[in-house]
Amino acid sequence: MFRTALIAGALFMSGTALAEAETVEVNGMKMYYEVSGEGEPLVVLHGAYMNIPSMGAIIPKLAETHKVYAVEFQGHGRTNDIDRPITYPNLADDVAAFMDAVKLEKADVFGYSMGAAAGLQLAIRHPEKVNKLAAASVAYDAEGWQPEFKAVIPQMTVEMLVGLPFADDYRKLAVDPNGFPELARKLIQLEKEPMAWEADVKTLKAPVLIIAGDADVATLEHNVALFRLLGGGAMGDMGKPLSPSRLAILPATSHTAVINQTELLEAFIEPFLKGETPKGMFP
Repeated sequence: MFRTALIAGALFMSGTALAEAETVEVNGMKMYYEVSGEGEPLVVLHGAYMNIPSMGAIIPKLAETHKVYAVEFQGHGRTNDIDRPITYPNLADDVAAFMDAVKLEKADVFGYSMGAAAGLQLAIRHPEKVNKLAAASVAYDAEGWQPEFKAVIPQMTVEMLVGLPFADDYRKLAVDPNGFPELARKLIQLEKEPMAWEADVKTLKAPVLIIAGDADVATLEHNVALFRLLGGGAMGDMGKPLSPSRLAILPATSHTAVINQTELLEAFIEPFLKGETPKGMFP
């Protein structure tokens, strides 16, 4: 089964509590967002076909220690679609413009799936905006997708998606309840867009926490390769500082199961954002 049909399945859980809902003009659209919690700012970016409620319990959990800005991307949730392709650079530029609009100079970022790739592009294209990036279920090159997923991308059609449960869920929040086929068309095209960001990843200054399931849409080898591009993978306990970037693999976890593991996600994200590391035997 392919990623875009899976990322919303069984994910439409309760949304954030006590969140302040707003819209703001961003690149020709009215971007919907919610603000919750207090503390250092943290921008949260959802996956394809998703919205703020479908990110589940992780947003209110993170809002216990951060001021969370959760946004809904072009054509998703309560943000209207516009006459423009959905691409990772476009999504990243939208987040940067959103941050400008709400006067958020710099923030930590947590993204899942499409949102993680948009976060990676945000760090590449607008490095001044990103303090630290936690990226769950991400890839930096299309060759990193699992072979089964790569094989099905050319077979994707809008008709495959319009009858699935998350198409009905889309209509509950959408500005245009009949807009799902166009959103699906754009997201299918997104899967076909070139993705080869190795050279850009090597230039990143912001620390990155890579989170992946051991049965995720990107291969384990690809996640390790991304970690090494960011300076990770060397032996500790040798008198040198650890890489500021980190890698976390969730056991027995598929792509769609990643976002449901609230306690594990929080246990990885919080120490990363705080700069805390486990104590070893050697200083």
